[in-house]
Amino acid sequence: MADKMFENNQVSIVGEIVSDFRFSHEVYGEGFYMVDVAVNRLSNYMDYIPLMISERLIDVNEDMVGQNIYVTGQFRSFNRHEEKKNRLVLSVFVRELEFLDEIDDEVKSNQIFLDGYVCKEPIYRKTPLGREIADLLIAVNRSYGKSDYIPCICWGRNARFASGFDVGGHVQIWGRIQSREYVKKLSETQTEKRVAYEVSVSKIDFLEELD
Repeated sequence: MADKMFENNQVSIVGEIVSDFRFSHEVYGEGFYMVDVAVNRLSNYMDYIPLMISERLIDVNEDMVGQNIYVTGQFRSFNRHEEKKNRLVLSVFVRELEFLDEIDDEVKSNQIFLDGYVCKEPIYRKTPLGREIADLLIAVNRSYGKSDYIPCICWGRNARFASGFDVGGHVQIWGRIQSREYVKKLSETQTEKRVAYEVSVSKIDFLEELD
């Protein structure tokens, strides 16, 4: 059953470690740490993606900045309570990793597959230049009755297709994880630069449920 759960949320990332390890939390004496990797897009823009790694998989006391790493795992979310409301925090939960001498440009460096359910009404819009976009929030089941809530963004034909999905619809998504900077207004005088993470969708299927 557990293996089945891992099949519905699969991520593989190849990138360069660009930060120190930061302690996140502990479960049954096992410490988990966050570290950021820079992943190259085809456009030579960098996505900066946070990884959550167990101290049993890697030496968190060593300086790993500049190391090339290949990881597989899942894209996970949790709610962090701040400013009187919950904020969705996303990271790649690492299950396996290996270090690489160099990154092969031919290798797909950022891939994700999700099998989940639409949990919010899709938001469809057009950019000033007429590009079609649809935002989806997908709930992906995890073991022990938990779910991860993953923001996804569709473009063009996929956006038109996704705009008609009903809440509760069963979907499968292929794409890549991307990071995006934005400015959060905290008050009339205060703003804060933040980073949002989402799945940029390259392919999407709507699954017809059997009665």
